[in-house]
Amino acid sequence: MSFDTESLYALLPQVLRSRDETGALKALVGILAEQARVFEEDLARLYDDHFIETCEEWVVPYIGALVGARGLAAIPERAARARNEVADTLRLRRRKGTAAVLEELASDIMDCDAAAVEFFRVLATTQNLNHLRPGNQSFTSLRDAAALESPGSAFERLAHRVEVRNIASGRGRFNIPNIGLFLWPRRAASVTRAAAFRLDERRFTFDPLGRKQSLIACPEVETEVTHLATAQNVPLPLGRRRLARELDRHYGTPALLLTVDGLDVLPARDEHADPVGSLPDLICVCDLADVRNTEGEVTGWVREAHGRIAIDPELGRIAFPVDKPAPQSVQVSYQTRRLRDLGGGEYARARLADEASTTVLRIGEGASLADALERLGGQGGVIELADNAYYVARGLDITVPAGCCLSIRAAEGRRPVLVIETGLTVRGARDSSFALDGLLIAGGHVHLANSAPGVTGQLGRARFTHCTLVPGPTPALAGVPAQIDEPRIVADIAALELILDHCICGALRVAADAVVKLTDSILDARSASAQAYSGPDGAGGALSANNATVIGRVHTREMSSASNTLFVAKPVPGGAPLRADQLHSGCVRYCFVPAGSVLPRPYRCQPGEADAIRVQPVFESLDYGDPGYCQLASCCPREIREGAEDGAEIGVFHDNYLAQRLTSLGARLDEFLRFGLAAGVRLEQD
Repeated sequence: MSFDTESLYALLPQVLRSRDETGALKALVGILAEQARVFEEDLARLYDDHFIETCEEWVVPYIGALVGARGLAAIPERAARARNEVADTLRLRRRKGTAAVLEELASDIMDCDAAAVEFFRVLATTQNLNHLRPGNQSFTSLRDAAALESPGSAFERLAHRVEVRNIASGRGRFNIPNIGLFLWPRRAASVTRAAAFRLDERRFTFDPLGRKQSLIACPEVETEVTHLATAQNVPLPLGRRRLARELDRHYGTPALLLTVDGLDVLPARDEHADPVGSLPDLICVCDLADVRNTEGEVTGWVREAHGRIAIDPELGRIAFPVDKPAPQSVQVSYQTRRLRDLGGGEYARARLADEASTTVLRIGEGASLADALERLGGQGGVIELADNAYYVARGLDITVPAGCCLSIRAAEGRRPVLVIETGLTVRGARDSSFALDGLLIAGGHVHLANSAPGVTGQLGRARFTHCTLVPGPTPALAGVPAQIDEPRIVADIAALELILDHCICGALRVAADAVVKLTDSILDARSASAQAYSGPDGAGGALSANNATVIGRVHTREMSSASNTLFVAKPVPGGAPLRADQLHSGCVRYCFVPAGSVLPRPYRCQPGEADAIRVQPVFESLDYGDPGYCQLASCCPREIREGAEDGAEIGVFHDNYLAQRLTSLGARLDEFLRFGLAAGVRLEQD
């Protein structure tokens, strides 16, 4: 039945409708019709809520309880995973106890690549003529390089004697009932046709800043449910020996490719499109480590390339042959590791749609930012960098007109490098805004300056999203001299609103009357005793920090709010690690706050008074560029790893919900393990 107003009104007697001169009766019928439609939709919704595929999110745990699905942790971003787990419960129970089910279960819950290993397969046992196992020998051949490459990993082939320690504690491993679940929380992240860093005319690095960087194999997707993961299905580092053995498998795909002077380095092809020659004729895999003199200074690499291009996958280096012409341009495609979509990268970035009146100007390699700004005619708009090249900003002084927004952003699936010589100055008039999105920014600082004389108003907002403003000094890039370590953003504007969202950034210097919002970001002064946040001459503007990691001391006018944030700071003579001048306002909750800080009274923050010495953050690395940069180590105290408001870890990786996922996995393992078996979980960080 239709519950629209006209249909219901037509059902009333004509005598009543004729007397409804003011329309009050029809208005009442309209209200009744609206409520009837709501009731009808609710009845239909109740029917849909009987099925896991169509039910509302709040119904998922109830259906899970009906079928006995346990360990469904509350992870907001992964509600669909819980729906899948409930839907797959019966299917998984039919194969309960098998290694394939445990592997699939771990991969679904942890949302990462996983491998299940039955340790009885690598035990050194006495051979039985009815069940020969020639690979399980009690000795190791030094000629078997492949077996010696991965001791202790999920795919080692060395035989071991039985050990009886408990595998659940992480100490024991090799025993008959033991199963190991190896997890790779750091996913492979692609870099496609990016400009290689040039050391000289024949030496290059994959990393755009010239750092040492291990290349990662691109994982192959498992197509069979019963298939157990192998070394090809997880993001393992590409060692020199492995790449040399499997060069045809890894090289020549978007996961590993060199493009020299605009042409891909691949074997030539004849008129029938058949390859002429082979990859070993073009590519040589070797060690390109540093050579140092007696004073410890780097004087070169251990070898030069002759005849073929040399690649070192463990250091991320490329050497071109000395007996051939030097390349003019080199682009690289490769895989790195990323725990979270943070800073500049090719990952998908959420952004608002451009308004119809917005001018979008796409520029490519070789284009000038100054020319692009001139083409915009001094008005607002978007400059979109369409590739992964270097873009140089030399002496740019940008003024955004009143009421306009100027944005410089990376195109979808790109991560260009913006190299600033000395400083990039941005000014604005009243109600203007400036934004940088998806960029790797090296070199000098971004200066948000006061308006030029005669301009009414100031820049109102500056927004940095999914950007990396490299902490620390940077080498010479794209013709720009090396830059010293300095604050990466300097803001002189009093009424400015500065937003950093999903960013990695060096120190900030912000005017005292400004407002700074730090969300899902890293603020790194490169030392716990250095100044990460302050003003030019004292306290910085009011600071809000949510799900952030701050390395260095903070001096702010007001700590407006801080939640789930990890402050790593040390006091200096005459200075507290964290200081807010206004103590009667603001809120600090579920954070790690160093002892001696001067802040509004914290709420449920770490460390507690009794555990101030023991409860201290432990990181895998605090060096920008390392795979474990700003990630909490496994030995970090539990109070920090589970100290956030919702039980997740404190800091920038809060939204990975690692603690909740591990708890959920442990609950589900108890259900799906066969009687008599024991399982242990190990997070692989290499």
